[in-house]
Formats: sequence, C-alpha cells, structure tokens
Amino acid sequence: MKRRLILLVWAVLACGPAFAQKTAVTLNMADYMMLGTLNMGAGVSVARHWTLEAAAKYNPFSYGPEENRMQNRQQVYNAGVRYWPWHVFSGWWISAKAQYQEYNHGGVFSRETREGDRVGVGLGAGYTYMVNRRLNLEFGLSGWAGWDKYAVYECPVCGFTLERGQKVFFLPNELVLALTYVF
Repeated sequence: MKRRLILLVWAVLACGPAFAQKTAVTLNMADYMMLGTLNMGAGVSVARHWTLEAAAKYNPFSYGPEENRMQNRQQVYNAGVRYWPWHVFSGWWISAKAQYQEYNHGGVFSRETREGDRVGVGLGAGYTYMVNRRLNLEFGLSGWAGWDKYAVYECPVCGFTLERGQKVFFLPNELVLALTYVF
C-alpha cells in the first residue's frame, strides 16, 4: 500500500512543470486532533483554475488499557481535483475525489468497535487564505458516499462479533483546518 501511495503522490507531482505557484504540500491539523491521525496531501496546478490532489491519512494508535481502549485506527488514500474560481491555491474552492479507507474505530463513545473497508467518492468546498507567498491556511468541509464492508464487535479487544455486513453509506468525510506550503 505504501508503494501505491508513493506512486500516486509522485504521479500527481509529475503531472506538470514544477515552477512557482504550481505545487503545494498540505497538513490538516484537524486530523491530528482526531486521536493523532497522521496525514499529508499534495496538489499540482494543471491550469489557472484546476489542481490535481492526492492525500493519505494513517493512524496506528490505540489509547488506554485494554478494558477502556480507544482507537481511531485507519489508513485512507484519495485522489481528486479542485476547482478554484479565482486562481489556484487562493480563495474559494470546490473539490471532488475518489477515496479508499480501511478503518477500526472503537471505545470512544461506546465499547462497541467497528472495522472494515470503504470505497467511495466525495465532494467538498472551502476557502484558502494566503498568509504570504508560500504559506496558506485552508478551511473546508467535505462528505462522501460509497460502499462499506464492515464488522461490529462488542469491545475493542474481545473479538465477539455482533454484526457483519455490507451497505451503502453517506458520511461526513473531513473537516479541513490545514497549513499549506506552496512551491
């Protein structure tokens, strides 16, 4: 999976010439507040109003003793496009993306744990504020829909299965409070 992510990020960055205001790297601070989810995104300008985007999130962490364990373990990979009405890396934007998520969530609001794989598409919108020539602050929201193959367990470590299945889902996807460095 790591090779695929590296190839995806490399492909996005290789899509256009690497000169001023053409590429950007993003860290979403809101993800770090979600039990330490590591993340990184990259974008490359392909026209005045369009960028290609790729991102990944990874959270291998569990917190607390086994009887009270909390976890938001996941790995997420997505690729998509953004449309910028003014010009790239500045002002309002809307986005569309395809996404894959492998997850294991539990112990946060109840002892019940849910794990599985999701694949789907998402839409988002937001605003990018230019702090200076190289640094931007991004704010946004997105949602996604797709197919979820899941299992529900009684607790994070016991392994007693309550439910298994597949279903269509519609979920909020991301709160964007990000720092972006523009090359």
